[in-house]
Amino acid sequence: MPERIVVGPDARLRCWWCGVDPVYVDYHDVEWGTPLRDEGRLFELLCLEGAQAGLAWITILRKRPNYRVAFDGFDPVKMAAYGDADRARLMADTGIVRNRLKVSAFITNAQALLDMHAQGHTLEELVWSHRAVIASPRLRADGELRTTSPQAIALAKALAKRGFRFVGPTIVYAYLQSSGVIDDHVEGCWRVPD
Repeated sequence: MPERIVVGPDARLRCWWCGVDPVYVDYHDVEWGTPLRDEGRLFELLCLEGAQAGLAWITILRKRPNYRVAFDGFDPVKMAAYGDADRARLMADTGIVRNRLKVSAFITNAQALLDMHAQGHTLEELVWSHRAVIASPRLRADGELRTTSPQAIALAKALAKRGFRFVGPTIVYAYLQSSGVIDDHVEGCWRVPD
């Protein structure tokens, strides 16, 4: 059995990173790599992937319900209007990662998303224009795991050009994986299509 596979509590083979933690297993089985086209959920996921920078994804995943409350359900109209009082409220909220740069990025990203919408564009169109079919999911030619791709680099540049923050190529690659734009379930995982 490849070392990049783990046997779950239900005896299913899964990508190693989810281990046996019920929160991670559910996320792996239901969300990660499932094509996501909903504009609001794509925006939320982009923000949360940025919040994850330097942290374990499970940290953000466990705090996701708190983030949804703290950021008004990731409503970009409400978020874009946040002022100093909102920033102070967010920095005092122990239910989220209290990083000033990341909190500011969420607000900036909401403003960037509204600017895109005002120009007649959507995040969904932009993200899915970078869809990739990779012959060997998640693995580079040398057998090592990818942390980025040409599609992620291009999307990161496109997002940054539109004013989004915390959208470097590694963050964007994780975003493309989690939103199902790139299918990176490893060979042997039950989610890999036959």
